[in-house]
Amino acid sequence: MAEEALKLKTARTLKWNSIDRFSSQVLYAVTGVVLANVLPREDFGLVGVILMFQAFAVLFVDSGFGTALLQKKEPTQADYSTVFWFNMGVSAGIYCLLWFCAPAIADLFGRRQELVSMSRVMFLTFIFTAVGIVQTNQLIKRMDVRQVAIANLVSQIAGGGLGIGLALGGFGAWALVWQSVTQAAVKSGWLWCTGGWCPSMRFSRDSLRAMFRVGLGVFTSCLLNVGSLNAYTFVIGVLYPMSTLGVYTQADKWSKMGYASLSQIFNTTFIPLLSRFQDDAERYRRAVGKANRLCAFIACPLTAGLIVMAAPLFHLLFGTKWDAAIPLFQILVARGLLIVLISQANTYLLALGRAGRFVAAEVVKDILTVGALFAALPFGTVEALVWGQFFAALLTYIYVLWATCRSISVRMLSFLRDMAPYTFLSAAVAAAALLLTWLPLHPALLLAAQGAAGLSLYVLILRLSGSVILREAAAYLLGRFRRHHAEKKNFLRKVMRG
Repeated sequence: MAEEALKLKTARTLKWNSIDRFSSQVLYAVTGVVLANVLPREDFGLVGVILMFQAFAVLFVDSGFGTALLQKKEPTQADYSTVFWFNMGVSAGIYCLLWFCAPAIADLFGRRQELVSMSRVMFLTFIFTAVGIVQTNQLIKRMDVRQVAIANLVSQIAGGGLGIGLALGGFGAWALVWQSVTQAAVKSGWLWCTGGWCPSMRFSRDSLRAMFRVGLGVFTSCLLNVGSLNAYTFVIGVLYPMSTLGVYTQADKWSKMGYASLSQIFNTTFIPLLSRFQDDAERYRRAVGKANRLCAFIACPLTAGLIVMAAPLFHLLFGTKWDAAIPLFQILVARGLLIVLISQANTYLLALGRAGRFVAAEVVKDILTVGALFAALPFGTVEALVWGQFFAALLTYIYVLWATCRSISVRMLSFLRDMAPYTFLSAAVAAAALLLTWLPLHPALLLAAQGAAGLSLYVLILRLSGSVILREAAAYLLGRFRRHHAEKKNFLRKVMRG
C-alpha cells in the first residue's frame, strides 16, 4: 500500500513538474519569438555577456546547499533557515563586488556605455533568486511542486509581458534586462506568499557543516560546468562581432529549452524519491532502472524531433532572420540529449550522497569541454566550436555512466540495453519524419505533419511491442481523466438537485 502511495505521489510530482516546464517554456517561447523578431542580433549578444557573469553569481549564492537540502533525509527548520541566511549574505556580497567590476567587464568587450548600467540592473536578478531558493527546495522536498509551477507561470507572464512592452516601445536590450529582473522578483514574491514557510532568526554552523560535503560537491561541479560552457560565450564574444555572439546565444537558448527542462523535471522528481531508498541497495537499483527507462522514453524522441523539425520551426517563428542559428541549434540539441543523460546519471550519485564521484565526473566533463574548445579554435568557425561541445559531452557520458554503474553495482550493458529500444526507435521515426521535408508545405503545415506522423509512429510501435512504460503512463493519464469526469458528474448532479 505504501509502495502504491509513493508511486502515485511520484507520478503527481512528475506531472506538476512537467506542467511547470511545459507552461513556462510555452510562455518563454512566445516571449522569445516576439523579442527575437523585434530586437537586433547585437542586443542578444550584449545580454549574453551579462548572463555569463550572472551564471557564476547564482552558483556562489546557492553554493550547492539547495541540493544538499533535497538530498538530506529529514532537514530541520534550522537547516532551512541556515541555508536561507547564507544565500542572502553571499548574494549581497557578490552584488557589491559586481557593481564595482561592471566598468571592467564593459571595457573587456569594448562596450562601456551600454554594459555598465545594464549589468548593474540585471545583476539584481540573482538577489531576487536567492530570496526564493529555500522556499522552492522545501516545496520540492515535500514533493509538493504545484506552487512552484504556479510561481513560474505567474513570473513568466509578468516578466514576458513587460519585456515585450518595452521592446515594442523601443527600449532595445533593456527590454531583456527588465524581463529577467521582473521574472525573478515576481517568482520569489509568489513563493513567499504561498509557500507557507518563513526562516527563523537562527544560523547554525553545525547544520551548514553537516551539509557541506554534498553542497561543496554540487557547487564545485556546477562551477566547473558553468565555467567550461561560458568559456565558449567568452571566446565568441571576444573573437567575433557581437551579432555573431547573438546568433550563438539564440541557438544555445532555444536548445536549452528542451534539455534544461527535462533535466530539471527529472532531477526535482527523482532526487527526493531516490534518497528514500539510499539504505536499501536492491530497491535503489530497481528505482534507478525505472528512472533510466523513463528518461530514455521521453528524452530520445523529443531530441530526434527537434533536430528534424529545426528548419521549419525557425522559419515559422523568425522567417530567415536567424537561419545562421539553425545548424548550431541542431548540434546543441543533440548535445543536449547527452547532457540530460549525464544529469540523470549524476542524480543517481547525488541521491546516494556520492559527492566525490559527482565532482570527479564534472571535472572530466569540463576538461574535455575546454580541451574541445582549444582543439576547435584553429578551424575558425563557431560550428566547429559547437561540434567540440558535442564530442566532449559524448565522452563525458561514457565516463559518468561507468562511475554510476560502479557506485550502484549495475553493469553498463544493462543501462544501455534499457535505453537502446527508445534510442533506435526515435532515430528510425525521425528518419521517416525527415522524408516529409521534401513536401512543398508551409512551415506550420510541415511541422504539424512531422509532429503528428512522428508521435503516432512512435506510440504505435511501442504499443505493438508491449511497452510497460507506455502502458503505465496511459493508465495513469486515463485514471486521472476518469476521476476528473466522475467528480464533474457528481458536481453537476448536486447542482441539479439544488
